[in-house]
Amino acid sequence: MTVEWGSAGAALAGQGSSGDRGVVVSFPGGALVAVIDGLGHGVEACKAALAAERVLIAAPREPVTELVERCHEELRGTRGAVLSLASFDGEQNTMSWLGVGNVEGLLVRLDQHTADEAVAMRGGTVGYNLPPLRPRTLSVRPGDTLVFATDGIRHGFKSEVLAARSPQQIADEVLRNWSKSNDDAYVVVARYAGHQEAA
Repeated sequence: MTVEWGSAGAALAGQGSSGDRGVVVSFPGGALVAVIDGLGHGVEACKAALAAERVLIAAPREPVTELVERCHEELRGTRGAVLSLASFDGEQNTMSWLGVGNVEGLLVRLDQHTADEAVAMRGGTVGYNLPPLRPRTLSVRPGDTLVFATDGIRHGFKSEVLAARSPQQIADEVLRNWSKSNDDAYVVVARYAGHQEAA
């Protein structure tokens, strides 16, 4: 298992379904982590997010640029979505990530002397208009913690990302303390564990 993870989400009050979804898929030597925010609320937003989720689950090992382009094609004719995604390579100890739209991404380092990183969120909508896709690849160490959060989560949640908490505890606290009352909200927390050989 390349990452240990947890997630938490809530639909806008009065809506039966949420347009915000998370994806975590492990594969040999790595893991794909993503959060998708279908535009708007309710059933149509959920349909767009589900379409992107299917693309990511079907091919988690593909480069992040390729995955966003596949989602863009699949989401034509839907409301569209914004998303951020990261692919961990447990053999190289790297993470490649990319964001389209306003799904916030934060990599909090276990080593407090190493600067935290934020995903570069580029304007655009998957399914309508893609910006130039420029993924970044970062070195990661075991214990580094990635957080993706939709815009239903207020900025400033870094204080919840504590090494003593499990990823699920962090996700629960971010949702409880930082979610907005007027939007769907979703957060995924993934802590890098490094490459672990099969027994």
